[in-house]
Amino acid sequence: MDTKITLTPVLSTQIDTFKKDLQDAFLKGLIDAFSEAENPIDMGPIPSDKDFDESIHSPESASYYFKLGDTVVGGVVLQTNKQAQKNEVDFFYIKADVHSKGLGTKAWFALEENFPQTKSWELHTPYFEKRNIHFYVNKCGFKIVEIYMMEDLDDPTEAGYEFLRFEKIINTKDC
Repeated sequence: MDTKITLTPVLSTQIDTFKKDLQDAFLKGLIDAFSEAENPIDMGPIPSDKDFDESIHSPESASYYFKLGDTVVGGVVLQTNKQAQKNEVDFFYIKADVHSKGLGTKAWFALEENFPQTKSWELHTPYFEKRNIHFYVNKCGFKIVEIYMMEDLDDPTEAGYEFLRFEKIINTKDC
């Protein structure tokens, strides 16, 4: 069995399926964190269609499926800045049905391997996503560099969530 994660670009004909898989994975995280709360499905898709569309269609966007052999196990949407050699992860997900198998860690390091010119990575995750925090800090080597409150002036119902900003500086001495 192939245990290497590969990256495959998301084609324009695959964007709807990619978005659904990503939103399903993010919803699972929300349900796990707030299982005693009211139905989180009533909140709408997470990320919102608007946020996803803005991210995936921005000029510096790059989107990839993570594959184990021929099987899609997750995906990522990046904002790449080749000139500054700084990349930001907008969305990173592993399908819920393959969690806890080490695939997220393999996917992260496959991503780094595919972007060897990157000097720093940045990403954000909600404070309530303890599993994500553990993953990024303890498995992938990120540092938490900021805690902030989400302020969404366009949609006040999205305001008030605490987020963490993570950064990973790549040791360029070894390159």
